[in-house]
Formats: sequence, structure tokens, C-alpha cells
Amino acid sequence: MGLHMNSSELKKRFIEIYGGSEEGIRMFSSPGRVNLIGEHTDYNGGYVFPAALTMSSTVIARPRNDRMMNLIATDLGIQVRGSLDTLEEYKALKWGNYQYGVADELQKAGYKLVGCDLLYHDTVPLGAGLSSSAAIEVATAITLLTLGNTALGLKQPIDMVEMALISQKAENNYVGVNCGIMDQFASAMGKADHAIFLNCRDLSFHHVPLNLKGYKIVIANTNKKRGLADSKYNERRSQCEEAFAILKQFIPQATCLGEISMDEFNKYKHEIKDEIIRNRAEHVIVEDDRVLKSVEALNNDNIELFGRYMIASHGSLRDLYEVTGAELDTLVEEALRIEGVAGSRMTGAGFGGCTVSIVREEAVDTFVEKVGQGYAEKTGIEPSFYISEVGDGGREITK
Repeated sequence: MGLHMNSSELKKRFIEIYGGSEEGIRMFSSPGRVNLIGEHTDYNGGYVFPAALTMSSTVIARPRNDRMMNLIATDLGIQVRGSLDTLEEYKALKWGNYQYGVADELQKAGYKLVGCDLLYHDTVPLGAGLSSSAAIEVATAITLLTLGNTALGLKQPIDMVEMALISQKAENNYVGVNCGIMDQFASAMGKADHAIFLNCRDLSFHHVPLNLKGYKIVIANTNKKRGLADSKYNERRSQCEEAFAILKQFIPQATCLGEISMDEFNKYKHEIKDEIIRNRAEHVIVEDDRVLKSVEALNNDNIELFGRYMIASHGSLRDLYEVTGAELDTLVEEALRIEGVAGSRMTGAGFGGCTVSIVREEAVDTFVEKVGQGYAEKTGIEPSFYISEVGDGGREITK
């Protein structure tokens, strides 16, 4: 199946699998995201600056008159059958655990769900750090809730922030990945041609126009298998908690690293005797400051300045937080050699995954060719490139 199937092709495929007619079939979609700046700050109560992509997870859905929730994906050919009454049983599934986890959290939150047949069509590359999992979770949440509400005759609009929180809980509690809120929030709340400035402490946010006049967002995938990401991710979280416990003795009113200002940190950082722990905290505090300055730069249409903050962010993730690795560093080094690149940095958890670069439109072809060549020569791996638009968040597709 091609990546780009339109809605009538997807409905046809749905009927081939599940039978019946088009009656009662509905479609929902939620995007992957790229975080432009503000990395490893979300679980520290800091600031992030993601944008939703046009790559997405689409769900073609039809209610059933029993309690079965059946799943299949266009690209995997795996069919999974499960019941809404025995959701505890599916935690070990390699594919399907995100979906059943969302159903589990929705029911625990008191929502009434109905059985359904679901077909997933994903254009977010898996394992690239562009949040294919959050796209699946948020798309599933709005699908299940809409079908459930329709069956009950309820008309109220869906609270998308709550869908993001339920999706995050599903990943934390059911799948067992201790992720922050950013990915699900960006997938739920994205807006075309805007990035989201999100304060992860209290979920206050606003959309910032991305006037990339003459520039494109180019994502480069290392195509490196990310074996270390989860264990290292949890290690970084506990290192940040350790740093915060020390700083809190001197700044008792702070509830998380994200609340500590640069001035406060500089005043007390010498109290963190372990250099590695101090470096981890320093990255978070300075990265938060970079997010605030980036929003200001973009509000002033200063893309070049924003690009410089992106480059500084990558350096900090490499040297202080140590989550980049040779592949990501090589992609950024190769990118910064190309004329017309305003900025480039790793995005996502690190240890593989992707970089995000802001590239002049006329330099995009050269960028893809030269960066691809240089990276392959140095690492022996062929990278992939995605030139994505910034799209809308989770929604029902009605056309």
C-alpha cells in the first residue's frame, strides 16, 4: 500500500477487511510533531516549542454492536482483536498496546466506549522520534470518544487538552514509557503554520505564527536503530530529579527545574558537586531560556537568530546532556556546511532519530544531496529526508 492513500481508497480498504458498506464509517486523524527547540525540558516542567506535521495517523472507524475493539494497519497487515472488557490482557502487544492503553485510560476516566472496527494508516515514520506513538494515541482517543458519545447521543465538543493527557497516561501506565506531555499535546493542539509555545508546568500555551518566509523545515532521519533511547531517557530524568533535590534546599519555593531562573541557577549551581548532574541541570535551565528567546525572535520575524538558538541547543544536548551520538552530530555538522541553513539541531529524545533544520527554499535540493552524501560517507548509513508542512492537530476528517 502506498503512503498516500486518499479517504475513498482507505474506506474501500476498510470494507475489504471488515465487510459491510460505507454506512457508519468515520475518519479521524492526528499528526506527528517536530520539536523546534526546548528538548528534554518537558518532564522538568520547562518550556517546549513543537509544531504539528502533516505526516499523521489516520483512523478509519465504524462502531460495532458488541464490545470488541478490532485493529489493523494498512502497512503492517497485523490484525488484532480485543475486548473493551479485558483491556488488561493486551499490554504486551508489540502493535496495538497504544490503542488499548488509550481505551483503558478513557474508561478509567469514566467515559462510555463502544466496540468498533478500526483501520490505521500511518504516514509518520516509526521510530524516527517524530511521535508516531502520540499520533496513534491522540487519533485513537478522539475516535473512541466520538463513537462513544454518538452512541450515547451526546453532542459536546471534545476537550483536546484532556485527550492529550489521557494519551500521555496511556503511555505512562499501560505501555510503561515515562514520557512527558509535549508529544501528545502537540499532536492534539497543533495548528497549521504555527508552532506551540507550551509551559509544561501548567499546560498554558499559545500558538506562535511560523512565518518561514523563503525557508522550509527539513527533517533528516539518522535511520539508526535507537536501542538506548528508553534506558538513557529514564537515567536523564533521574539525574535531573537529583539536581533539583539539591537546588530545592536553596530555592524552596521551586516545584521543578523549569521554575528555576538562570540567575538562581548560577547562584547555587556550585552546590551540585557532581559535574555530570550539574551539567544535566544546566542544559535544562539554559534551554528553557533559549525557548523564550526563540519565541521572541520568531515574533520579530528573525529566522536567522532563531536558527542560532537551534544550533546552541544542539551543542548543549551534545556536551551537557549527552544525548546526541555520532549520527546526529554528523547530520548537524553536515547541515551547517550548506549555505542557506539558518539552524539545525537534533529533535526528540536523541540517540538516533532525527534532526530538524531551517533551510532556504532554494537550498533544499543541495541540502538533501550534500548532507545525505556526507552523512553516508561518515556513518555508512543512508539517511532519509522529509520536507514537511506544519499542519493541524487531531480532528475528525469530514470530507
